[in-house]
Amino acid sequence: MSGDSNDKAKGRSRGRPTETPGGTERFSIAIVGRPNVGKSTLFNRLVGRRLALVDDQPGVTRDLREGDGRLADLRFTVIDTAGLENARDDSLPARMRRLTERAVDMADICLFVVDSRSGLAPDDFVFADILRKRSAHVLVAANKAEGRAGEAGALDAYRLGLGDPVLISAEHGEGMEDLYSALRPIADAFDAEYREAARRAALEAAEAAEAANSEAGAEAVQADPEAVDGVDADQDANRALRIAIVGRPNAGKSTLVNQILGEDRLLTGPEAGITRDSIGLEVDWAGRRFKIYDTAGMRKRAKVQDKVEKLSVDDALRAIRFAEVVVVLSDIDGPFETQDLKLVDLAHREGRALVLGVNKWDLEEDKQRKLGELKEKVDRLLPQARGAPLVMMSGLTGRNVDRLREGVLKAYEAWNVRVSTSKLNRWLAIQAERHPPPAPGGRRIRLRYMTQAKTRPPTFVLFTSRPDDIPESYLRFLVNGLRDAFNMDGASVRLLVRGTENPFANKAKKKK
Repeated sequence: MSGDSNDKAKGRSRGRPTETPGGTERFSIAIVGRPNVGKSTLFNRLVGRRLALVDDQPGVTRDLREGDGRLADLRFTVIDTAGLENARDDSLPARMRRLTERAVDMADICLFVVDSRSGLAPDDFVFADILRKRSAHVLVAANKAEGRAGEAGALDAYRLGLGDPVLISAEHGEGMEDLYSALRPIADAFDAEYREAARRAALEAAEAAEAANSEAGAEAVQADPEAVDGVDADQDANRALRIAIVGRPNAGKSTLVNQILGEDRLLTGPEAGITRDSIGLEVDWAGRRFKIYDTAGMRKRAKVQDKVEKLSVDDALRAIRFAEVVVVLSDIDGPFETQDLKLVDLAHREGRALVLGVNKWDLEEDKQRKLGELKEKVDRLLPQARGAPLVMMSGLTGRNVDRLREGVLKAYEAWNVRVSTSKLNRWLAIQAERHPPPAPGGRRIRLRYMTQAKTRPPTFVLFTSRPDDIPESYLRFLVNGLRDAFNMDGASVRLLVRGTENPFANKAKKKK
């Protein structure tokens, strides 16, 4: 771990501070250690959910994953990191190590996890020396300490020279009280520091107010703070819009997310399949809050044999279901292949707003010809995505990435469209007159009326005299007409068909 990060040991974290509901500052904990010592298991234990992928094979975690940790009355941000390896070149382990070094620099506390059962390795001593110089607060957690074998191995952790180790079992939840006791004094020190900083800020504000003689200055001091930080009437505009970026391996998803964030937050490289966890990151993107989920590349199901890859794909599928807008990202070298079409169909079936992205656009020489080919291919192969925004971009150079934001907002707006019943039925009457439904068996199908049942996705209900006899082709015609008439491009429009009972049917039966 090299660089100018030794200043971290001299002061507070350079990460963004957050506050708990009680008004105290939440501190951050980075869980670091060699591969397969139980870091992700401990992360899941502290956040109370199974967020991080866990498996017996080493090196499952590669990116940084943040979560809201809780231990009794302590509230903090916990960061799961990739396993530390003693590599310095430009290999994948070396890039993973540099990302972990960044987490160490960001965090207030480093929780150095060692394996009690396998004992200390030479690299543990190397990493301990680096953490001692680099972090102001380092705690050693001797994991897998359950049973006699674990307790005996945990005593070896004293040799690291980082104080008394905390004996825990992340899998079974043992030793959490001892971990709380070790964290409590540090948390109290952070709380006192935060309160002192707040007191100094209040004094400086009072002095500035006293020095201000103008009426405008006095009004600014006496202004209600809620008038500045109050909640806008449009709650939805202040909430982070959830986006899942999905695609095949090596399509450039992580590079694109890094470009949006403006920093190398996610691990990237020429190797396919680097990303494993679906990482959600909040960002203010040109004045609008987004939570962007970078997902693992998804191959054809028949090719997915490795257990970790299966877990990664399941995690990506959960991200699609949790997102509001799904960006299906293709590579310019092979856009909209079979796997891409399946991902589009999945997003459509899940009812998500859809954006089609083509990455690495900077590598294409004949852009006009390629653009025409892509539009023709989308119209031919993706009828369910008719009208969805199609964005050509370069995640590496940042070209047209701003258009991706416009496409996302356009699809999201279409996803939230609400159409009044009167407008719907005027439109339906015109469609029925110009293109009446077929008459199977010579019997007419009467389109009674239509109403919108819900948004997100826009869902409409059509009441008709013979619901079972309307062909799918006519329903697709109506759905496409709804998209065109009410600006719902990119939304997964759903049309349900219901029958209408004859109010005189029962009376006729009684007379008989």
